[in-house]
Amino acid sequence: MSERVAPLDGIKVLDLSRILAGPWCSQNLADLGADVLKVERPVVGDDTRTWGPPFLKDADGADTSEAAYYLSTNRNKRSIVIDIASPEGAELVREMAKKCDVLLENFKVGGLKKYGLDYDSIKEINPRLIYCSITGFGQTGPMAELPGYDFMIQGMGGLMSITGERDDLPGGGPQKAGVAVTDIITGMYATVAVMGALQERHRSGLGQHIDVALLDCHVAMLANQNLNYMTTGVAPRRAGNAHQNVVPYQVFASSDGHLIVATGNDSQYRAYCGAIGRPDLAVNPDYATNSQRLINRVALIAELEAIMKTRTRDDWIAALQNVGVPCGPINTIEQVFENPQVKAREIWKTMPHPLAGTTPTTASPIRYSATPVQYRMAPPLLGQHTEEILKELGIEK
Repeated sequence: MSERVAPLDGIKVLDLSRILAGPWCSQNLADLGADVLKVERPVVGDDTRTWGPPFLKDADGADTSEAAYYLSTNRNKRSIVIDIASPEGAELVREMAKKCDVLLENFKVGGLKKYGLDYDSIKEINPRLIYCSITGFGQTGPMAELPGYDFMIQGMGGLMSITGERDDLPGGGPQKAGVAVTDIITGMYATVAVMGALQERHRSGLGQHIDVALLDCHVAMLANQNLNYMTTGVAPRRAGNAHQNVVPYQVFASSDGHLIVATGNDSQYRAYCGAIGRPDLAVNPDYATNSQRLINRVALIAELEAIMKTRTRDDWIAALQNVGVPCGPINTIEQVFENPQVKAREIWKTMPHPLAGTTPTTASPIRYSATPVQYRMAPPLLGQHTEEILKELGIEK
C-alpha cells in the first residue's frame, strides 16, 4: 500500500487575507497539506511583516525584515506579489482562482467587487470554488460595511465585561485578553467552515460562499456565559480569577506565590478538602455540593484563602496532584517552554529560513496518528515564490 498523504494534499488555496484571522485559517489549512498561495501587495506585503520589534535575528544577531508577529501565522505558505488594484493584477487573480479550490479574503464588504473579485464574479468562472469571506460584522446587517478589529470586538462582544478583576476591588475594570482571541477563534471557525464546505463539495460538486464575522465568532465563543445570561436574564460580570459557575475554581495565594486550583466536581472538592487538612469542609451542608458552594462562595473562599497561605506553592501543587485535584502554577511564557510536558510534546519547532538560517515556530496542536503535520516551509519572504507559482499555473505575468 502507498503511504497516506496529508489530509488536504491536492487542495489549492488562494489566500488574499492579511494580518491574523485569515492567515490563521490559511496556516491551519497549510499545516494539513493544502498548497496556500499567499497574495501580497507589492513592496509592503502583509501588514504584520512590519509589526515589530521583535524581528527575527540573523546569524550575526542583527534584525532581519521578518517580524515575529508575521512569523507566528504564515508557515507552510508560498508568497506571490500581485497588485490586485491594477487591471492586470485583478485578471491574474481571476486566472489563479480558476485553478484553486478555496479563496480566502478579509476585505471590507463589497471591497473586491470593483476588481471583479467578489464571490458572484468568481463563481462564474469557477463554480467549484469555496469562497470564504472574513469581516468584522458579516455580509448583512446595519454594521456590515464597518471595519472591525479584535480589540474593539472584545469590548463590543462582551468579553471585556467578564474579564478582569471585579469593579469593587483594586485593579478592577475592563481588561482585554493577552492575545487577539477574537481573531484566533475566527480563524478557527473559518478553518472548520472551509473543511466542511470541501466535504460537501464531494457530494454536490459545487462550491459556496462562506460568511464568517469576528463579532459572530466572538459572541459564539462566550459559551456558558451566554447561557448564564440567556437562562436568567442576568448578565454575568467580572469575577477576576474565579469561575462563574464552579467553586473553588480560581487563583489562590500561597506563602511564596500563586497557584490555580480547579475543582471541577464534588469528588475533586472532597479530595481537595482532605489534602488541605479540612475534611469537615467537605461534609458541611453549606459547601457539600457545588450549588451550595456557589451560594456560600464568600464565606468558603475566605476560609480557603487563609489555609492556602500557610504553605508554599510547590508544596500545595504536589499535595493536590497526589490526590487528583487539578491545579498548577501561573507560568511566564519562558517557563511554559521549560515545562517538561511542553518539551515532551515538542511544541517549540525550528525550521530553515533563507535570511536567518533558522526560525522558531509553535507546533500545530493537531496530532494525526497516520498523517502528521509537516513543517515544510518557513513563513515566506515577500514575493519569494512569485515566479515559481506563475510557472506552475501556466500563467504569464
